[in-house]
Amino acid sequence: MAKINGKVIAGKVLVLPSVAEEKTAGGLFIPDSAKDAPLNGEVILVGAALKDQNIEVKAGDKVMYGKYAGTELTIDGIKYLLIAHNDILYIF
Repeated sequence: MAKINGKVIAGKVLVLPSVAEEKTAGGLFIPDSAKDAPLNGEVILVGAALKDQNIEVKAGDKVMYGKYAGTELTIDGIKYLLIAHNDILYIF
C-alpha cells in the first residue's frame, strides 16, 4: 500500500486505481488508445464521515467505483482518484 502524508476532507476517499489490462484473455495486446480506465482500486486515505453517514471502507480495502466518479490527483508523481464515499459501489 502506498504511504502518503496528508488528510482527505470529510466525505471523500483517496483511491489508487488498478493498472489497466495490457492484453486480452486471448493474448492480444491492447493499445493505449483502446484501454478503458480501471473501475477498481485500493483505498489509501479515508476522510471523516459526513453528518448521518456511515463509513464502511478503511485504508487497504479494494473497492469498485463508478465510471465517472471522482477527480484525478497527482501526488508525489503517482496518480490517485479522489471520490465521494457514496461513489463506492462494492468492497472486495
